[in-house]
Amino acid sequence: MLKAAVLAGALALAGPGLAQPLSPYASAGEQQAAMSDGRVTSEQLVRAYLERIERIDRAGPKLNAVLALNSHALADARRLDAERRAGKVRGPLHGVPILLKDNIESADGTATTAGSLALAANVTGRDAPVVKRLTDAGAVILGKTNLSEWANFRSTRSISGWSAVGGLVRNPYSLDRTACGSSSGSGAAVAAGLAAAALGTETDGSVTCPAAMNGVVGLKPTVGLVSRAYIVPISPDQDTAGPMTRTVADTAAVLTAIAGTDPLDPATKDADARKADYLKALSRDALKGARIGIWHHWRGRSPGADKVFDEAVAALRAQGAEVVEIKGPDDAVMGKIAELEGDTLRTEFKAALNAYLASTPVAVKTRSLDDLIAFNKAEPRETALFGQEILDQTAAKPPLTDPTYQEKRATANRLAREALDRMLAENRLDAIVAPSGGPPSIVDPVNGGPFFGSPSRLPAVSGYPHLTVPAGHVSGLPVGLSFLGPAWSEARLLALGFAFEQATRARREPAFLPDVAARPEVARAYDPR
Repeated sequence: MLKAAVLAGALALAGPGLAQPLSPYASAGEQQAAMSDGRVTSEQLVRAYLERIERIDRAGPKLNAVLALNSHALADARRLDAERRAGKVRGPLHGVPILLKDNIESADGTATTAGSLALAANVTGRDAPVVKRLTDAGAVILGKTNLSEWANFRSTRSISGWSAVGGLVRNPYSLDRTACGSSSGSGAAVAAGLAAAALGTETDGSVTCPAAMNGVVGLKPTVGLVSRAYIVPISPDQDTAGPMTRTVADTAAVLTAIAGTDPLDPATKDADARKADYLKALSRDALKGARIGIWHHWRGRSPGADKVFDEAVAALRAQGAEVVEIKGPDDAVMGKIAELEGDTLRTEFKAALNAYLASTPVAVKTRSLDDLIAFNKAEPRETALFGQEILDQTAAKPPLTDPTYQEKRATANRLAREALDRMLAENRLDAIVAPSGGPPSIVDPVNGGPFFGSPSRLPAVSGYPHLTVPAGHVSGLPVGLSFLGPAWSEARLLALGFAFEQATRARREPAFLPDVAARPEVARAYDPR
């Protein structure tokens, strides 16, 4: 284990008037304030993060969170520093280094691999519109993060956070524990202080699960608020990009930058009319008088998570929220939604992946799903830990014009929306809260680890937003609190999450322990003599 002083030292920056080193865990807002005051420059931030990535991610604990670095990040930072000196500041992200999940294209010479060796040559030379919005807002793209290969849509026995390109992402709170997925590297990198913020993507749980299990804030926006163009797809019905940060304010700032209508993505046609300045919408008093529904569907699966959730509910009450116990859909309905989702995603993935692969540069020889299946069969590194059952199942699916598929998709969406709409309307709620899941489980490449459940499915299938905020810890492992609401309710959810965050200050910095047994209280219990 590295000592905390060594970890912090990787971002110890000197400057006029800087009494103390700037912490590697400084928020984007704190970094912005330090740049505004002349205590640090964007170039210094980028240099420090590059050093920290080398020290923490590639040596030291070796998190495997960052796959590739932007070769012109320092030049971009210098240009933004020059703009600041000339009196031009683009906004709260000006000069702030940000990482991208490696299924999001960026015009910086890096390949967009989705973690697959089949896309090692996928250097597209174009920015996804969501990346262009970030750079227009003054963010510095630092590089690409590791992920569950193909966004965890390759095998029914996959290991979250593993890709053939980058290996296994390790959780900085305990290196033997899952970082969840599929935005594993984004969550672990932000938690470990390798950047102030990162983008993830979610089809179902892929932002919110790794955010919760790495002790950071994560937001899955309403589908259609953020462009998906030039992002390796799974489902046009459920996919979205979303921010992952250490504070709710930083998530609000990133969402403000990336939200908006994009002509390349018809689903975003209403985004300009719906988006807001989410940072300005935050309020410490947002919970006062708010009516919050408490959803206990997963109670009993993790006693530690239950205790954290009970404490979180008490904090909501203490901040003036009216807390209402609610009943969610029964197991039969949840099971039906899960069945329909799994089936329809396979149909959508086939069409979306074939279209994406056909659009890749000529250097990419894998031009279709069938080509990908053949590539994996011929490449032992791809199947070293698990197979490609989902890809095989996907290959047998019908086209999107198939009436049975269309009926299943419509039913899945209707059931999920009806379930959330009913809970919200019948109880007159501002939001629903639930535990984001249990503490991260041990990575077990033989038998897999336990899964404690998650509220991600209903917002994923309905297309509604889902915010997770750090709520507490179990044996030092993070547990998050989820806030769910209706479509386009991001401003309200972020305000509620901000009030909870400010009241509880639950997030802790990671200790980079090799395992939970390294915690003193556990070590004493293991060997009391």
